[in-house]
Amino acid sequence: MDSTKRFIPFQEGIDDPKSRPGSLFIHVQPFLVETDSDLILLDTGLGQLDPDQRPQIYHQIESHGFKPEEITMVILSHLHSDHSLGLVQGKGEEMRLNFPGAVHFVQKGEMEEGLNPDNGSYPHALIQFFQKNAELVIIDQKAKIAPGIEVELSGGHCAYHQVVLLQDRYETLFFGGDVLPEGIQLVRNYIAKYDFDGRKSMELRKYYGELAAKEGWTCLYYHDNNPSPYSTIQLGPEGGFSLNYPAL
Repeated sequence: MDSTKRFIPFQEGIDDPKSRPGSLFIHVQPFLVETDSDLILLDTGLGQLDPDQRPQIYHQIESHGFKPEEITMVILSHLHSDHSLGLVQGKGEEMRLNFPGAVHFVQKGEMEEGLNPDNGSYPHALIQFFQKNAELVIIDQKAKIAPGIEVELSGGHCAYHQVVLLQDRYETLFFGGDVLPEGIQLVRNYIAKYDFDGRKSMELRKYYGELAAKEGWTCLYYHDNNPSPYSTIQLGPEGGFSLNYPAL
């Protein structure tokens, strides 16, 4: 992400970091979760297209043995560009949904923020199209949206950010979006300038981290640079967190 707050793809081993002065290098990682009844996408990435003008996220879904049209739910932590641009492809009159057969879940206040032209953090034209054309379920703070799947308003990173808990008889997954975007933020807790309420985000990371350790959750990290972008969490004997990333 450069100083204009644009997200520009960077290919390791091909692109030169020195050609991107003043840029912040971040990983962007939507998650695909299969349950007994649904195929769920957690956030949608940057919406990049391949040379044939096909969404790159389609290739990522297919690489795991699924088809994009099999997605039944898209759960959005929030609607900032790096989490929502993969909802739609094309521009103007050529816009179309990437997952037209899916039900999309978003917080009520977040949709209102995304449609507010005075808020520069959102891709307004995309969100207007999304609101008019997608099958939407608008969440007001907290809801159980399917058996074993809950969302709740967290705030912190933005005023109407939501987190996701997915549970079956084998394990529980926690998706913290940009409230818990990297595991290292549990170990090195700090107030981030990019958050709407940095202190609240810091407090939420500790709160969710302690819950995850106590309950044995696996956390999914949207911006983590670890090869395995998820981990289980342990509490140290004198406080603090340690992370257990699975081997690839």
